[in-house]
Amino acid sequence: MEMTNAQRLILSNQYYLMAKLTPEHANKYRRLQTIIERGYCLQMRELSRDFGELSEERCRQVIDFMEMHHAMQESHRMLDAEEQKQISARRLQFLGFDAATESQLMHYVRFLTEEEGLYPQFDREEHHFNSQVPMFDKYSRMLQTWRHCPRQYHLCTTELQQILSA
Repeated sequence: MEMTNAQRLILSNQYYLMAKLTPEHANKYRRLQTIIERGYCLQMRELSRDFGELSEERCRQVIDFMEMHHAMQESHRMLDAEEQKQISARRLQFLGFDAATESQLMHYVRFLTEEEGLYPQFDREEHHFNSQVPMFDKYSRMLQTWRHCPRQYHLCTTELQQILSA
């Protein structure tokens, strides 16, 4: 991350203020302030992770993944009791993304559900959308299968199984 001395001074002051305003995180902010003031380039790369970017296309993909899960859950609810038994409702849950390798995607899901109030029916209590395994490729395959279904919001048991197996 390239910064001018003026930018480093401004950021250093921000970290100083944050340490004062949030004593529970003071050590973290003092560490970041030291990194910025002394120009430790290796550690400054950490800051780049905090200021990541998700493209519009990637954001739309995440929303499509969430919408697909919503459609699967609603379709499952419309099935008769005997058909519902064929697919566990647990398999239809939206798990989110892996915090270690897909953290920006996981945080975007948290933003959409917490700040934007979207998809309130998704259960986030257990892992807070941290799937703990990479999910992007799996969701992409599922989405491709879902898009080929003629009635995406009224899926039959076979279509649900095909999507989940993609």
